Amino acid sequence: MARVKRGNVARKRRNKILSLAKGFRGSSSKLFRIANQQVMKALRYAYVGRKRKKREFRSLWITRINAAARIEGLKYNTLISSLKKSNIALNRKMLAQMAVSDKASFQKVVESIKNK
Repeated sequence: MARVKRGNVARKRRNKILSLAKGFRGSSSKLFRIANQQVMKALRYAYVGRKRKKREFRSLWITRINAAARIEGLKYNTLISSLKKSNIALNRKMLAQMAVSDKASFQKVVESIKNK
């Protein structure tokens, strides 16, 4: 059986991990075994972070909408239920953006709900 030399493959695999570990502190970016552990941990955190980001933004939008709605004399839950009843299809992201940057249009939306 012929001898198999794997030097090239192994080096490429190690260099791929070390390139992912660029910017890590100390031996976490220099030594393969430690870098491999840190890269795996970082990738796990990145995966979880992508899921958590969605939750955090939604709660931020809800907080902003609630604050703007209370200025108008409504609670968040009554605002949202009134929007659904009056078939106004605005998602929380757009409502929050209106509440922060375009207060006049947010007030118009609230007035249209109050009139119905």
